[in-house]
Amino acid sequence: MPNTLPSPKIFEDEVRKIGINSNNQIVVYDNLGVYASPRVWWMFKIMGHQNIAVLDGGLTEWKNNKLDGEPKEQFKVRVGNFKANFRSELIRNAQQVLENISSNNEIVIDARSEERFFGTIPETRGNLKSGHIPNSFNLPFKEVLEEGKFLSKEKLFQKFNKINPKKKAMAFTCGSGITACILQLASEISGYPKTSIYDGSWTEWGQMEGAPTEN
Repeated sequence: MPNTLPSPKIFEDEVRKIGINSNNQIVVYDNLGVYASPRVWWMFKIMGHQNIAVLDGGLTEWKNNKLDGEPKEQFKVRVGNFKANFRSELIRNAQQVLENISSNNEIVIDARSEERFFGTIPETRGNLKSGHIPNSFNLPFKEVLEEGKFLSKEKLFQKFNKINPKKKAMAFTCGSGITACILQLASEISGYPKTSIYDGSWTEWGQMEGAPTEN
């Protein structure tokens, strides 16, 4: 399935190729404000790297502040020594999500739009059912952002506290695992520490035989 997490060995090998070491401070950014960068942040976190941050507002905010840039260059880097240390508690699979429908041990929150969550518009991939995982909640990822940046800690806390006032563990899902990571980073900013990502998200659930859905 698209965008799903690589194995720790593949991840370790690939980040070493671009010169990343285990002791590096990493700052991740993208060119859409905040979009794909939290996914990269989560991938490093699940591989055991804690010293990583997301540039709030990304390249757009950098340019808005008239900070320096440089053209794309080809250069050689020394192979890094990054070592993956996989943290399984940060990820959920379909079976775990299915079991949680009955146990309700975790709050499942879907980052897709309200229209996709309730199945009032077709899914972006033609082979997927419409609707959402039973007992899950909807918090579209755009609602934790404003002009490409995260809302304040106080406003983010209000968003999550409305859904999860008892501060239960939360698992985030979306279309294919990208925007779920925006919610996870937003929840961490707001002070909710026990979180995970359903990596297969609706790309898996929406085509899985026998998977229950609600509209």
